[in-house]
Amino acid sequence: MNRLGSSDVEVTPLAFGGAAIGNLFTEVTEEQAYEAVEAAWQRGIRYFDTAPHYGLGLSERRLGTALRGHPRTDCTISTKVGRRLEPWDGGGDDLANGFAVPATKRRVWDFSADGVRRTLEASLERLGLDHVDVVYLHDPDDHAEQAFREGYPALEKLRSEGLVGAIGAGMNQAEMLTRFVRDTDVDVVLCAGRYTLLDQRALAELLPAAEQRGTSVVIGGAFNSGLLADPRPGSTYNYAAAPQELLTRALRLKTVADRHGTTLRAAALAFCAAHPAVASVLVGARSAAEVLDCAEQFAADVPAAFWQELREEGLLPADAPVPAEEA
Repeated sequence: MNRLGSSDVEVTPLAFGGAAIGNLFTEVTEEQAYEAVEAAWQRGIRYFDTAPHYGLGLSERRLGTALRGHPRTDCTISTKVGRRLEPWDGGGDDLANGFAVPATKRRVWDFSADGVRRTLEASLERLGLDHVDVVYLHDPDDHAEQAFREGYPALEKLRSEGLVGAIGAGMNQAEMLTRFVRDTDVDVVLCAGRYTLLDQRALAELLPAAEQRGTSVVIGGAFNSGLLADPRPGSTYNYAAAPQELLTRALRLKTVADRHGTTLRAAALAFCAAHPAVASVLVGARSAAEVLDCAEQFAADVPAAFWQELREEGLLPADAPVPAEEA
């Protein structure tokens, strides 16, 4: 277990991301969602992340139901605030936002102090819990002023009241997360897609700042939406069709992995976990089979010669930590 910042909250190095069981892109049955969460538990994963945004609350409801049979004190649960859900009777589905669910609610951006509390209260009701361990400000990219002026202080107050154990921000960028690390007292930041074998933007400022300040980092999007899991024509990157240049680079990475008897999936996970500031790698899964594969890949040893060749081929920065060096 790794501790988040100076808090008492601990997480496993591999974490379960709940977006997929909220019907991300395609439907997942109740049974499949339960089996995915149960498989994660059986493989020793004890950190589970979700958000109201994922399936308009469906992910939270499913995660809470699936974990109900396990001791609450044995796992760490995080959710997010910033998108408040309101009833909606406009009909249709939510696929425009990426989720195959009926559009019975709508999202309202709200990083106000009142919005943070109301959103968290609704999340707790869906989860069937009286508290969560970690709360993140979710994607405040276009709402920075309100997030820093109102949302962050509201989280700090919740933490001081003992209603949450750790607080932070989760985004698909590194720049504003660096500001959170430097200018606030967050325990953790969740950086999705910006520290991978294809994108090391977080290495420039975010990760060094986090290491210096003692702030933990959770890395999401280790596979960059799928491109590093299975690079082929039609693969996705950042939830859209992968550009040819990145597809070519991913295929080169896979060729090197094949040559060294490992997999690109194992290398992608190992790379994210190797930085000393990283407390956990968050991987989304929609089935028990995907969970088991991720756990197997995460536990696999990646040869030191693989990392050496990546650097020799210009596929990896010389200053990026790799597992062999950490060991």
